[in-house]
Amino acid sequence: MKTIITDDFLLSNDVAKKLYHDYAAKLPIIDYHCHIPPQQIADDVNFKNLTQIWLYGDHYKWRAMRTNGIPENEITGDVSDWDKFNNWAKTVPYTLRNPLYHWTHLELNKPFGIKKLLNANTAEEVWNECNEKLQTPEFSCKGLIKQANVEIICTTDDPVDSLEYHKKIKESGFETKVLPTWRADKAMAIDNLNDFNAYVNTLAQVAGVTIESYDDLLKALQIRQDFFAEMGCKLSDHGLDRFFCDDYTIDEIKAIFSKARKGEALTSEEINKYKSAVLYQLAVMDHAKGWTQQFHIGAIRNNNTFMYNKLGADTGFDSIGDDLVAKDMSKFLNSLATEEKLTKTILYNLNPAHNEVYATMLGNFQDGSIAGKIQWGSGWWFLDQKDGMEKQMNALSNLGLLSRFVGMLTDSRSFLSYSRHEYFRRILCNLLGQDVEKGLIPNDMELLKEYVEGICYYNAKNYFNF
Repeated sequence: MKTIITDDFLLSNDVAKKLYHDYAAKLPIIDYHCHIPPQQIADDVNFKNLTQIWLYGDHYKWRAMRTNGIPENEITGDVSDWDKFNNWAKTVPYTLRNPLYHWTHLELNKPFGIKKLLNANTAEEVWNECNEKLQTPEFSCKGLIKQANVEIICTTDDPVDSLEYHKKIKESGFETKVLPTWRADKAMAIDNLNDFNAYVNTLAQVAGVTIESYDDLLKALQIRQDFFAEMGCKLSDHGLDRFFCDDYTIDEIKAIFSKARKGEALTSEEINKYKSAVLYQLAVMDHAKGWTQQFHIGAIRNNNTFMYNKLGADTGFDSIGDDLVAKDMSKFLNSLATEEKLTKTILYNLNPAHNEVYATMLGNFQDGSIAGKIQWGSGWWFLDQKDGMEKQMNALSNLGLLSRFVGMLTDSRSFLSYSRHEYFRRILCNLLGQDVEKGLIPNDMELLKEYVEGICYYNAKNYFNF
């Protein structure tokens, strides 16, 4: 039988194999950033078929199918789930050397136990076997989480979310902790006044206050942040095109907010000043709570207007941006550090040309209070593949402390994506194993064991105070 996912997949020598099989593979998963819907966990959903759990919402696969000449209607349209899956199976052989080829077969191997290569000839067999398993308790949402040995999951949630499903999960006695993450980007999104004002109205209703001024907005956000904290939240997250750090006065921000609430058009300068003010205040609030703040920076989103109007956001028409980041990032972090209000921070870049920029920025704001207070996050989005992860870890090793790295996350909407942690762990162990083979680091298993176990599990557990 043709296969690629062997026991020693990606492990090129005996040291790498020992590090992975004896240490890394056995550790639980802390998935501290993802986008899976908590409602599906709370309801312990069994997906009807492989397309629903694997292809719905997966814009990585959609991009590949489009590139392979599959018509949009047969990817996201009204054709049957079988037809969509069959189109993916036909595309997989053409993804050789794309990380999708590895991810696909890792996800079939775990949890389904399927080692055969997916293609047009094996599609029906794989479809039937997976669909049969998906109807069993072991392959419900909670069952899949248990199979993957996931200890903690942090979802991504808006301040107006009720968090009712997090409460339901907790009350169910589910062994895996499922915690919310505070993502208040919509409170900054003043670019579209209709959407912004509708959001502020909703925030006011949920917080139980009237929002007529900028101070009222901050009060409402504080009320909701307090609620998130009561529900176990320990992290915030932002998905931004850049760090907003324009100079402003509070009087200016109050006037800008007042204009926005009246529906009066804002200049780009006013928009950026407002975003800068709110981002700073959110960071100060995170510091007061002792939370970790995360910044995902650098995507150019919704490049294809025609397809955005047809399908909406997060449908596979985003790409890497090339705006310069160093000065804005430094100015933003420095403004917080100067006021002694810089909390634990994870920075994620999307442009690999900025790797060394991010890796060196960390050292500017470490304060000795905890190990690795300022983190450079694992390869994200277009970079969460073998080459991207190796480059990230090499740059971090050269310019910081890989040993204090909090490791991998899924950043995914899929319950099959926990194999990304396996992928990362294999790559990490192989990187270290190759260095031992080259004589670059000592063949000291106790030292290497501490490295691997820290990066794969213990660093995150201690860093986030879970």
